[in-house]
Amino acid sequence: MARRLRAAGWSRLFARSLKAITRSAARSGTRALKRAAKPKPVKRSAAAAAGTWLPGLSVGAAGARRFLLYRPPGVSRSERLPLMVMLHGCGQDAKGFAASTRMNGVAARERFWVLYPDQDRLANAQGCWNWFDTRSGRAQGEAALIVNAIDQVCLLHPVDRERVAVAGLSAGASMAALLATRYSDRFKAVVMHSGVPPGTADSTLSALGAMQGRRSTQPLVPSTGAQATGWPPLLVIHGAEDHVVSTQNARVAAQVWATAAGAVALVPRRVRRGKRHAMAVTDFKRHGRSAATLVEVEGLGHAWSGGAARAPFSDAQGPDASRMAWAFVARQFERMDRPA
Repeated sequence: MARRLRAAGWSRLFARSLKAITRSAARSGTRALKRAAKPKPVKRSAAAAAGTWLPGLSVGAAGARRFLLYRPPGVSRSERLPLMVMLHGCGQDAKGFAASTRMNGVAARERFWVLYPDQDRLANAQGCWNWFDTRSGRAQGEAALIVNAIDQVCLLHPVDRERVAVAGLSAGASMAALLATRYSDRFKAVVMHSGVPPGTADSTLSALGAMQGRRSTQPLVPSTGAQATGWPPLLVIHGAEDHVVSTQNARVAAQVWATAAGAVALVPRRVRRGKRHAMAVTDFKRHGRSAATLVEVEGLGHAWSGGAARAPFSDAQGPDASRMAWAFVARQFERMDRPA
């Protein structure tokens, strides 16, 4: 008994000493940083300035999926920031997708949260979201898990649940579009980068034909949601040299959204920024409001446009898709309070 009491006493003493050492080191580190940065004092570490990674797990009828949440620096509990959901493509994972797209850098500057759901390799050996498997219900089950992850994030963190958007690459883009059509009232914008529109495949075999542009897209009926058209506005980005997913899918996706909204195509315009690949931009509008925007990037293959150099499925020479995506999403957020 006496031995246990002595051990407990040593444990408490060790804990108090550790806290004191930690506080002392923190004070010393802060003083050193301030001296090094004079005349402008440093108020937080470089790690804090870069934001924070928070892990999570979504559980539902379709199983469980891990996710990572990026918190931008300086978020207080009294504010509510927007949320961008980012869905990776085949052969990627959440952390790699974040590094490739560099969306966290945009989030740190513009102040929004970023949620990266992670596909389980047991659910798909290549790490693809099963967007195509609607016949068996796997696609719908995975979509529900992603929505559950969004609900968790909105509940546990200062996130504005009225300002949520979803974006994805390849299989992630197709899953993003599926989410937007099934849960249209949950998203204010959707970004498809090199994906296939919903209603084009319902099995693994049909997905291969859809990726090659050899299947027609079945018409979908917009569900009732906050948007006048039923579906949130769509931004489609696709490489003109994509030999994995046919560019035809991008044009069909934009047209499906436009048709559902009763929107018409404006005259395409060619845009080039510096030495980056040029792009053809076509807006589809109804009463002055955007239903869809199609961006076809010249010289871009099956890769995230403007992504990190030497990263898989990333082309640093393309226009910055992450900046384009956020600019598009931010415009939809700004229009929320405007009269229709």
